Amino acid sequence: MVNVQNSGCFYRGGRFLCREEGIAAGLTPESGRAGTMAYGILEAHNTSGSMDFLKLKFDAMASHDITYVGIIQTARASGLTAFPLPYVLTNCHNSLCAVGGTINEDDHVFGLSAAKKYGGEFVPAHQSVIHSYMREMYAGGGKMILGSDSHTRYGAYGTMAIGEGGPELVKQLLSRTYDIAYPRVVAVYLTGAPRPGVGPQDVALALIGATFADGIVKNSVMEFFGPGVANLAMDYRNGIDVMTTETSCLSSVWCTDETVRLSLEAHGRGGDYRALAPADGAYYDALLTVDLSTVEPMIALPFHPSNAYTIREFNANLDDILHKVDEDTVRMLELKAAPESLRKKIRNGKFYADQGVIAGCSGGTYQNLRKAAQILNGAPIGSDAYWLSCYPASQPVLMELARTGSLATLLASGVSVRSAFCGPCFGAGDVPANGAFSIRHSTRNFPNREGSKPGEGQVSYVALMDARSIAATSLCGGAVASALELGVEPDEPYVDYRFDDSAYRRVYHGVGQPHPEEELVFGPNIADWPTQIPMPENLYLTVASAIYDPVTTTDELIPSGETSSYRSNPLKLSEFALSRKDPQYVGRAKAVLAVEQLRREHPDDPQVAAAMDGHDPRTTGLGSAVMSIRPGDGSAREQAASCQRVLGGCANLCEDYATKRYRSNVINWGMLPFTVADIAQYRIQPGDKLYIPGIRAALERGDEAVTAQLVQNGQARDVPLKLEKLTAEDRDILLSGCLINYYAH
Repeated sequence: MVNVQNSGCFYRGGRFLCREEGIAAGLTPESGRAGTMAYGILEAHNTSGSMDFLKLKFDAMASHDITYVGIIQTARASGLTAFPLPYVLTNCHNSLCAVGGTINEDDHVFGLSAAKKYGGEFVPAHQSVIHSYMREMYAGGGKMILGSDSHTRYGAYGTMAIGEGGPELVKQLLSRTYDIAYPRVVAVYLTGAPRPGVGPQDVALALIGATFADGIVKNSVMEFFGPGVANLAMDYRNGIDVMTTETSCLSSVWCTDETVRLSLEAHGRGGDYRALAPADGAYYDALLTVDLSTVEPMIALPFHPSNAYTIREFNANLDDILHKVDEDTVRMLELKAAPESLRKKIRNGKFYADQGVIAGCSGGTYQNLRKAAQILNGAPIGSDAYWLSCYPASQPVLMELARTGSLATLLASGVSVRSAFCGPCFGAGDVPANGAFSIRHSTRNFPNREGSKPGEGQVSYVALMDARSIAATSLCGGAVASALELGVEPDEPYVDYRFDDSAYRRVYHGVGQPHPEEELVFGPNIADWPTQIPMPENLYLTVASAIYDPVTTTDELIPSGETSSYRSNPLKLSEFALSRKDPQYVGRAKAVLAVEQLRREHPDDPQVAAAMDGHDPRTTGLGSAVMSIRPGDGSAREQAASCQRVLGGCANLCEDYATKRYRSNVINWGMLPFTVADIAQYRIQPGDKLYIPGIRAALERGDEAVTAQLVQNGQARDVPLKLEKLTAEDRDILLSGCLINYYAH
């Protein structure tokens, strides 16, 4: 399905030449990189004067109601007076989550007041999920959009979009830049046409399965082109594109054609069309070739989108594959006792799911839901345990489904149709029963992403599938089935879709029209960030958590779901940090923080002296650190880092960072992003100490290597730490203590 060439190549004359062959023909990688679509877009947005290191300014930004309060609060504390670019505030993550009383709606009221005061765009709850709205209203050829959500991807329209932590959006609000080295660009060459019953999620899962484990496209730009693109409708392209986040790439961009132009015209924005295609001789750092005609319906089993199998393979090897999932459950959730085996769900040779969901930016598109309706065709999904819910991604999508009759067809089958909401993607909606198995056309199936709480004896599961096969499974009473087997009609390359923006009459359109006299409306849960001090001369850290999983997700660092209701109160939210991964972490970190706060006021206190182990309390700060192998896969939520900082965190220790966005969050919140080669060899455990002498001077000098003393069981040894690829601004932020301090100074 996917052929991987993890080496450089040129695209010339409609075919690919290996690096050596291209150079022999007179081509060079240096000139060839300028022929990519990505290069042209990045060049147009770069302000540095050099394409080796970029300082980017974006055309627009977007945030949802888990992130925008913190972003605006940070920017306000740093001198914000007005939004300098279009900034869209959507309300799609906590619109149906009732945890915490009034605090979710309080944040929505705050968001509207901020849009009025600073000149932004406010999309009320239930109107649209963030990425559907940005596709409909903002994406266009050659643009760049920054979003505080990891699935910020609008590449199919020719837009390079990047999902980042909140502090990076704050920089744009303060007229600063997004700074990165020029990224690798990977060609994704599509040929053929999908078979009937194969949907965009199937293509996406095949790509993720082929690339994630080896990091082939990590922090790269994926550039889609080839004859197969013309065989995909706009929604189909969007469905593949939004899932590129799960490959760990930086961004994506597609070639554009008549399908894109017609889609933009249907949305009243024909002027945003721009023809994009790679130039002859374009150079790519790697090549993925996808023959769409060979892609099969897929299922990504718990606990990652890359844990992908064809449904055919899954059904042929149920016992073995489910046994592996059982083992992964105990290991990933760190359970003392194994829950009941998923193999109990095999009946008469078939595996039965308990729930289906088609939702969000990946699943809730018009084409996906229309195809699901066509497959179901009003046939009942039954009255037993299995049930199916659908969330159209926006009110215009819901209106079109109603106008064309697809909505009535879904309802006639017994499908529960809801408003635009992202909850099923992060554990705040349609939480399955204990032991239940949910199949979802959504973005993620990380541990607890469905909303269960293993620490309280609750374990449930999510597998990712395409809407077409979810509909086929629903016809079979929940027995997992491939839509390829049903003889369904093929997806059309162009879908006649009528966009009616009257559904957005409640949207507040205030871009470029700030009203400084407006007062921000603060609910009782909205709190300012605790004060952070500048980097001291030396640091003496206590390891508060040590995680040896191959990858640690941001959901494990700060759980999603109902905890996100507290996102506007840093102190309350920090109580949940690592709660599902290491329940003792918060207590350990707070104990260190209490002594550090005492040190600042009374450095001669005996309790401080006891904690310092002979180090000078006037020049040495106390703090905590989290050690993990590869942290930060998943969400862009800055809280994964800020909660550690609120609890007195000063550093991360790891072998590598899973994503650029998490590492940026660590830096922007004033924590040192250390890497340690082969970190597992040190057998670091909670309670171990790390003394880092002269860390402030090392940052000021620009050192990339720092030697620390690791103290374990009273014995000390040197550990080489690395601080690689920090920009001058990164170092200044770390020296200041956090981004807020940096701008305040």
